[in-house]
Amino acid sequence: MLNLNLFGSAPSAKRRFGLPVEIWLFLIAFVALQFWQGREMQAGAMPPIAGRLADGRPVTLETYLQEAGGRPLLLYVWSSDCPVCRAEEGAIASLAEDWPVLTLAMQSGNAETVAKHMRERKLSYPALVDARGEIAWSLGVRATPAWFVVDRNRTIRFSGLGYTTGWGLRARLWWAQAFA
Repeated sequence: MLNLNLFGSAPSAKRRFGLPVEIWLFLIAFVALQFWQGREMQAGAMPPIAGRLADGRPVTLETYLQEAGGRPLLLYVWSSDCPVCRAEEGAIASLAEDWPVLTLAMQSGNAETVAKHMRERKLSYPALVDARGEIAWSLGVRATPAWFVVDRNRTIRFSGLGYTTGWGLRARLWWAQAFA
């Protein structure tokens, strides 16, 4: 049967499928990509982490959790050449004012280089130096940014890879504290 539509064009895909279907398809694809990218990331108990901060002080995850006083903490993995990490700096800095935050500078140079980067970017949160990426690699992190919400029992409650919002991280930290 021939369809002669003399007064307009054929129905567009947007009208045919509707906007809600497109949104759902995007969300499904986004979530599937997140799961695929994070498939190697550490889950369950957080392994021991130790090293030196950019300012030279020694740090362990265990002592950092003790200093957090039972509150969950955010372990945020970043690198100095990551544009998404730069876009999230403000959210991480704001979060560090209210929650325990330990960052891991993956493959961003030695302590002096990381400290210089942090001074130039006016960042004051603690940065554990992972010059060769060995700590990040042991956590299954292959790209930045990545993050883990760790509760007082060293259990990883949430983890993710890629851009996330400060509010999303706050909600996960709150959830880990409320239901730990």
